[in-house]
Amino acid sequence: MKFVRVLSVIAFAVLCACSDKHGALTDGEQAALAQSAEQRLTQLVEQYWEEYLVLNPIAATFYGDNRYNDRLAIDIGPKYLADSLALDQKYLGELKSIDPAALAGQARLTYDIFKLDRELSIEGYRFPNELLPINQSFSLPSLFAQMGAASGLQPFATVKDYDDWLKRVADFVVWADQAIANMRDGVSKGVVQPRIVMVKVLPQLEAMLVSDPTQSVFYRPVAQFPENFSAQDRERLTAAFTKAIGEQIVPSYRRLHTFVRDDYLPRTRATVALTSLPQGAEWYAYQVKLQTTTSLTPDEIHELGLKEVARIRGEMDRVMQQVGFKGDLAAFFALLRSDPRFYYTTPDDLLNGYRALKDQVAAAAPSLFAIQPKADFEIRAVEEFRAQSAATASYRPATPDGSRPGVFYVNTFDLKSRPRYSMRAVYLHEAVPGHHFQFSIQQELENLPRFRRFGGYTAYSEGWGLYSESLGKELGLYADPYDHFGALGTEIFRAVRLVVDTGIHAKGWSREQAIEYMSANAPVGPADAVSEIERYIANPGQALAYKVGELKLKDLRARAVQRLGDDFDLREFHTQVLIDGALPLDVLEAKLDRWLAERAPT
Repeated sequence: MKFVRVLSVIAFAVLCACSDKHGALTDGEQAALAQSAEQRLTQLVEQYWEEYLVLNPIAATFYGDNRYNDRLAIDIGPKYLADSLALDQKYLGELKSIDPAALAGQARLTYDIFKLDRELSIEGYRFPNELLPINQSFSLPSLFAQMGAASGLQPFATVKDYDDWLKRVADFVVWADQAIANMRDGVSKGVVQPRIVMVKVLPQLEAMLVSDPTQSVFYRPVAQFPENFSAQDRERLTAAFTKAIGEQIVPSYRRLHTFVRDDYLPRTRATVALTSLPQGAEWYAYQVKLQTTTSLTPDEIHELGLKEVARIRGEMDRVMQQVGFKGDLAAFFALLRSDPRFYYTTPDDLLNGYRALKDQVAAAAPSLFAIQPKADFEIRAVEEFRAQSAATASYRPATPDGSRPGVFYVNTFDLKSRPRYSMRAVYLHEAVPGHHFQFSIQQELENLPRFRRFGGYTAYSEGWGLYSESLGKELGLYADPYDHFGALGTEIFRAVRLVVDTGIHAKGWSREQAIEYMSANAPVGPADAVSEIERYIANPGQALAYKVGELKLKDLRARAVQRLGDDFDLREFHTQVLIDGALPLDVLEAKLDRWLAERAPT
């Protein structure tokens, strides 16, 4: 690889020398120069990805690359942080040797995306995220339990898979101790989580503290050995897993739980805003830029959210008139929350309702999409140990090789917060044509470099998910006015996020004020309102990506309709949005502007 790269550099230097000597490049020289630059870019980004996976072995596992399944990065430790920063700086420096003017098409997209990724990543090292290693919404202790529960995240198909996991367990012990050290450091520096966040973490950790190893979620791989395992392997691995659970896993969770309960929780903060921490305003501004891939300020996003909430409420009023409801929006919300016809009574009924939607949407999707992924997905309930803090639904992508299907997770906790009238919109967002289409199509684009096949941008992916909800009418799914209202409910839910996230982190809103605003403007159950607001407290800025991305996609679609007129083809537009994988919003806009210029030159 290094030898090939050297040859490419030599070829580039020779071509430049020829240009200086003889004047303008010939067509052949220009083509050779472009090829040389593209080859060097390909080599650079592929070598970066190899080094990235070494540093991030769990990411490799999720992408179906099993070479590092026996490792777990101590990604909150000083060595990892230094190595990761050095990796970004190294490849950003090497990128400067490539002239972007010599690139075109996919190569130029790759250059622009890779450069932006490295610059954003380097900027993020200014902020001490490692001092806040655990929250109730997402953290390694919760993810590790999902992996160890044989849910499909970690392979458990061969004897080596089982042995790899045992080695990964040893690294988790180190990670847990590092997390405790970091939180102690955070206390001394005034960088601590809000109290409400850590109160919700305690039961998640406590759920792992079993006295009988066979009752642990980490024992499930032993309870479901593959049939081809020998008796000797079963005996050895059963003993090894029992020992690991009793002597490594449970003690690590117990140390975390005891530290959080006795030492950390009393020193957490009553405030909820990221801006209440050192560098907080700059930190939140960075999170906004990272999550939205725009230059919008928190104040601009807050005002955008208020306008969207008002617009959607107007559409809700029209649906209320359509169904003949006499009363205001708050009264209609109250009806929707209390009327038993809108709710399933058992988790299985809720899951089966989504499974019926899978067949219905699959039959309608070809009318709007010329491309579809090869990968399939399953519909599962959220695991019990994380259900209380989990979102209504979520999606986990399949592996590129098809060895593990995607998973559409349905939260069956508190069925009174899972209304039937929202199911169609939720399904369109998380499954088809939302995240399952977008992630799977992207991973199946084998001509793209791997950092693009497996990378992503929240504003693009979540914007696509929310945009997908708006396709329900064209797919024939919102004929019932209550289903239409459900879609408006999920949309206003995302508009409300623009208001409450910026309200909490930039305008001094309290947790209770944010919950009250959400409850007044979105038809969400009490459990969802609380868990969502606390999620925004724990993950500042992430919730902004949905509406910002969706509005950009709708704007681009309207622009294409206006420009192309009768020649506009929605299937072709969707192909253009999906065919290059996830892009920053400004890069996507520039790409579609070029497409429109080619289709309808002025």
